[in-house]
Amino acid sequence: MAAGRSRVVVVGGDAAGMAAASQALQQARQRQPRGRELEVVAFERGSATSYSACGIPYWVGGLVGSREGLIARSPEEHRRRGIDLRMGTEVVGVDLAARTVTWRRVGDQDDDGPREGSDGFDQLVIATGAVPRRPDAPGFDAGPEAGVHGVQTLDDGSALIADLESGRVRRVVVVGGGYIGLEVAEACVLRGLHVTVVQRGATPLGTVDDDMGALIAEAVRGEGVHLVTGEEVCGLELAPASEGGRVRAVHTAGGLELPCDLVVMGLGVAPSVALAREAGVPLGESGAIAVDVAQRTRAEGVWAAGDCTEVRHRVSGRGVHVPLGTHANKQGRVAGINLGGGYATFPGVVGTAITKVCRVEIGRTGLSTEEATDAGFQVVTVAVDSTTTAGYMPGAEPVRVKLVADERSGRLLGGQVVGRSGAGKRIDALAICVWNEMTVEEVLSLDLAYAPPFAPVWDPVLIAARKAAQAVESACRSDG
Repeated sequence: MAAGRSRVVVVGGDAAGMAAASQALQQARQRQPRGRELEVVAFERGSATSYSACGIPYWVGGLVGSREGLIARSPEEHRRRGIDLRMGTEVVGVDLAARTVTWRRVGDQDDDGPREGSDGFDQLVIATGAVPRRPDAPGFDAGPEAGVHGVQTLDDGSALIADLESGRVRRVVVVGGGYIGLEVAEACVLRGLHVTVVQRGATPLGTVDDDMGALIAEAVRGEGVHLVTGEEVCGLELAPASEGGRVRAVHTAGGLELPCDLVVMGLGVAPSVALAREAGVPLGESGAIAVDVAQRTRAEGVWAAGDCTEVRHRVSGRGVHVPLGTHANKQGRVAGINLGGGYATFPGVVGTAITKVCRVEIGRTGLSTEEATDAGFQVVTVAVDSTTTAGYMPGAEPVRVKLVADERSGRLLGGQVVGRSGAGKRIDALAICVWNEMTVEEVLSLDLAYAPPFAPVWDPVLIAARKAAQAVESACRSDG
């Protein structure tokens, strides 16, 4: 490194990594004394930067018209901002004592540059993201050429779309009924394919309570998806290599054989921490990289952000792994501001998430009943059925709201929403309440907007809060 210059190396070129790189340069230019410059080098093993992985299922389903529509900022744009961005280049090792990273080029390269090498750093940002979970069972290590797909990167999306449009796919099995699994199932339904979702749990979306999951299961089946629950996959049946080697069926431990022409992994993701772990960067209780509120790791001069990191849950107080683009962007921004000489913090999460499956919207925030109990709370739960608008309005749709509250204090610990159009974003009001540690009595008094086309005079959130407040009061009387 040149005298008077500080070099930041960023590993990973999606939301967290490029947010950190951009913010670090911007802050440094504003704050660093003249004569001391910040140099930022970023490595990305794939073919795109700053893209929406969350949008891939909607691209697969044809709701997003092109790959480019998911890209927020291209490599060329980042380079014009002063970032030395190395595309198609994977960092394969980190030496914290020597302050170097070792890299190699991947895939076909058009230039005559070196295929491998090393670079020094003063500060390191690890933004390696997450990787799709795969069952530890025969056949699941096969790749797209065998019709077995993950959905994590734009390149994954391109491979899946190419396979779906090859003319050889009529039956799709999605392994896992989490957010990505259900969103990909919807995408394949929109393509007119026969879709089976198989999962180990009794209901889809294990982050919601079973009674809400049962509503989701009913709705998913109503959209034409063959939903198989309570079954663990135990292997894939592949055709012989002489016949193309493609997947033929998914087998379950319960003896089911699910014929298919293509399989999608929808089991969620695990933090990509191999590089950090091998370098000696400590991990947290969730298995992701441990960071403080400034996004510093416990290794000197090493920062981390995005889906590879652990975050603090503001309700349970525990370290959790919650991979979402919203968090990745915020964490990258925080890391970059601090690297560039400013000050910012990431205060944690409350686990808010939302998705839709065809006509069904699903939201959750805070802790589920099981999570709240595991965290040591004595809980009361309530669920109410209502409509998304005044019941007499055309287009009024059903919605169920469930609340989880602390029996002793009345604090709102979590909320879940399942319903048709207009239901899902109600979760945001509950997320704000959970974030601010409000009681259900306080939620009941919220001044929420009302007009018949948007809500009943008593919004479903308020109805649920009223019922929860009554349940808390009744529990207190019983204890007293």
